[in-house]
Amino acid sequence: MRVGVLTGGGDCPGLNAVLRAVTRKGISVFGHEIIGFRNGWLGPIEGLTTPLTLDKVEEILNRGGTILGSSRTNPYKVDGGVDRLKATIAEHRIDALVAIGGEDTLGVAEKLTQEGVPVVGVPKTIDNDLDATDYTFGFDTAVHIATEAIDRLRTTAESHHRALVVEVMGRHAGWIALHSGLAGGANVILVPEQEFSVDRVVDWVQQRFERQYAPIIVVAEGAIPEGGEELLAGGEKDAFGHVRLGGVGTWLADEIAHRTGKESRAVVLGHTQRGGTPTAYDRVLATRFGLHAIDAITEGDYGKMVALRGTDIVRVPLREATAALKTVPKERLAEAEVLFG
Repeated sequence: MRVGVLTGGGDCPGLNAVLRAVTRKGISVFGHEIIGFRNGWLGPIEGLTTPLTLDKVEEILNRGGTILGSSRTNPYKVDGGVDRLKATIAEHRIDALVAIGGEDTLGVAEKLTQEGVPVVGVPKTIDNDLDATDYTFGFDTAVHIATEAIDRLRTTAESHHRALVVEVMGRHAGWIALHSGLAGGANVILVPEQEFSVDRVVDWVQQRFERQYAPIIVVAEGAIPEGGEELLAGGEKDAFGHVRLGGVGTWLADEIAHRTGKESRAVVLGHTQRGGTPTAYDRVLATRFGLHAIDAITEGDYGKMVALRGTDIVRVPLREATAALKTVPKERLAEAEVLFG
């Protein structure tokens, strides 16, 4: 078989581990030829290919990002995009595709499956918001990076007796904020799933100052104050209709300073959370996903996504994986709130 593989959407640590696993097992065990498509869905639209050989994936396990490059290209938003994609697949005699990505990339994969394109999906997102899988690779690394940042910021906050607001990624799901906030001992955690009261946040901050400690507030970029709206960093939308968010951390830090009279600073971690070396957990999970994805390809079990359920890797329909976002349930938020202040 000639198997195509691509990485779409935002990059994250662990992508190269998937490529390595798909290539090594695909070639060594099944005798497949592996063709990489560059820059996400743009690759099969424009015919941007590169062969993936054993030599090319030899030293990439611990590398962040993706050796294939990525993009937020949506074939259904490009004139003739789907037809050009299908023509490229036919021209290069691709028997099946492995699509590695999050909600948007796998949403395209699901649509293509309905049109007869043989695709198997691999779940990737630092936000951990893909339904039908317990965890996505990239999430553990992002949480580790955010937690380390919180640890470092705590010492400078204590030294200067100031409040520090740490803004992490999370457009519609607050998993990074929740996990890094809990691990870093944050005094307040704010997520998109639940609007927050600025008055209550200020009260928690005051409690912390009264105990002679500096407060740490972790806020997801998509968190919304009561009666407010998402704070937009830019008005333009990408090919999947997403507006770039950001600014809630700075806004909240200013509010805290104004209402308490205490010095308050904001730190936006931004793309730091996406970069660098993947954790051991993400390397293992990504590798297992890659191994099971090439199994599904070889068996002709298309229209599926490999997923983690407990400790097992299973296959679920792509439509199930992309039907809804996995958000933080109220019960998890209630667990964390007892630690606030």
